[in-house]
Amino acid sequence: MNCSTAWLALQTLEGGIELSRTPADQADRWGAQLSADLREWGLESAVQTLSVPLEDGTVALKASLRPEFQQTHMPGHNSLNLRRSLGAVNPSAENEAWALEREIWVALLGSPHRFVFHDLASLKSHVRVRRNMALAARLTALAFKTEAAERPEADWHYEEEPGFILHHGRPLINALIAATQPEATGKLYDFSCYRATEYVILLGIAQELQAHHPALLDELQQLNERHAVRSGQFHEVFLIEYGSMEVPLPARFYVPGDRLWFRNPDERSSDVTGYEGSWVMYMGGGLFSNFWKREAPFTLESKAIEIFHWKDGVYTDAHGELQMDESVVERLVAQTQANPEARARVLERMLRMRDPKGVYAEGGCIDTTREYPKNVSREHCDLVLPRF
Repeated sequence: MNCSTAWLALQTLEGGIELSRTPADQADRWGAQLSADLREWGLESAVQTLSVPLEDGTVALKASLRPEFQQTHMPGHNSLNLRRSLGAVNPSAENEAWALEREIWVALLGSPHRFVFHDLASLKSHVRVRRNMALAARLTALAFKTEAAERPEADWHYEEEPGFILHHGRPLINALIAATQPEATGKLYDFSCYRATEYVILLGIAQELQAHHPALLDELQQLNERHAVRSGQFHEVFLIEYGSMEVPLPARFYVPGDRLWFRNPDERSSDVTGYEGSWVMYMGGGLFSNFWKREAPFTLESKAIEIFHWKDGVYTDAHGELQMDESVVERLVAQTQANPEARARVLERMLRMRDPKGVYAEGGCIDTTREYPKNVSREHCDLVLPRF
């Protein structure tokens, strides 16, 4: 490919990273700073950049993986093997955080979706938030009661309309850790995996704010002392969804810190509360959160096989209510994993894009979208907190 052809290919590329509306007189400096930052992760030679003039006189600085690096480490946008492909580091907390940030950078740069940031500081903040979330997800463990709801009484109290709110003056970060990480209290608390993903996301954001935007952390603290932000409102306030049913993300593309949903494609068992699907965090290294057994995180394949066997664990209790027998699910999962032919059949069925809402046909468990936090950097914050 000659230089002209390569330039045109990069200009029309839809994915990777873009620093939008860079002042024209600062484009070279920002490009040099980005290269310096990438050098920290050993990625400077792996990335191609392009400055595209915009009509308003600013420049869009675009960056993506070079084709040969992409083919070696993320073929077909498969990011699940990045940790192994990029090479391991010495096992320590510091090195693990470094390796995780490197993985996030590569996944963003190799993404089929264009991630747009105001400036380099916003991009680096985004990477840190994702790192915080992925690390928090690895430490999160809950008691297995899909319909229960409790929190550490020293930090939280429940009110009917606001939900679980902070006691005045109890630090938000400490309270979120106490609710989700059993080392903090010596206890596992009962609440749903969906709510747990919200706490993991909120914790990752709050940790970034503590270090780089303390005024916004104060606002977030005060908000949680008045009212919980949850469910649909949480999504609207804190998250951006990318991908769509019309343009689905590749089935094996995930960025550490993504929140995502695996759908239960079986109509009957999806009527059991808590088994409509499974909300998880992608933690990097090919692993997805398992909040019930954090020492046994899921791979894409093991999660798909578990959800497949939900159809076999469902039963009707003495009150006519549908319930799930997890022991049946565990037994059948083990049998499937031990039988290569059965395993291949299950994965062929499950590792398909899901059907649309309300449809139970030939679709699998793979969702077409993912979610990530809005930008919370000091200079260009996209987060607008609700007023209660």
